[in-house]
Amino acid sequence: MELAVYNISGNKTERSITLSDSVFGINPNDHAIYLDVKQYLANNRQGTHKSKERSEVSGSTRKLKKQKGGGARKGDINSPLFPGGGRVFGPRPRDYSFKLNKECRFSIKACLPCIVSWM
Repeated sequence: MELAVYNISGNKTERSITLSDSVFGINPNDHAIYLDVKQYLANNRQGTHKSKERSEVSGSTRKLKKQKGGGARKGDINSPLFPGGGRVFGPRPRDYSFKLNKECRFSIKACLPCIVSWM
């Protein structure tokens, strides 16, 4: 594949460059590029989000009223049903990174033909 060389001001020069068909002649795999970008963005996520659950909220664990004969059953004040109680299934710190198969890891090589075709 032959490409013309341009100077810094954008004018075409008389030089040309030959690109290898083993690198620049392949068809780009859109899904492999998508997975590589997705992995890159997931690896950059911090994942330190956390909310307090009912065992972590400050408050007494005393039973609010007796179990029988007082209407609805009530546990402690840390219950998610009460204001100031903990979250039921809140966010937990986790690692968002994932493994990409070796066949999909050459997506940068698959991006090069796209970049050359834009020129």
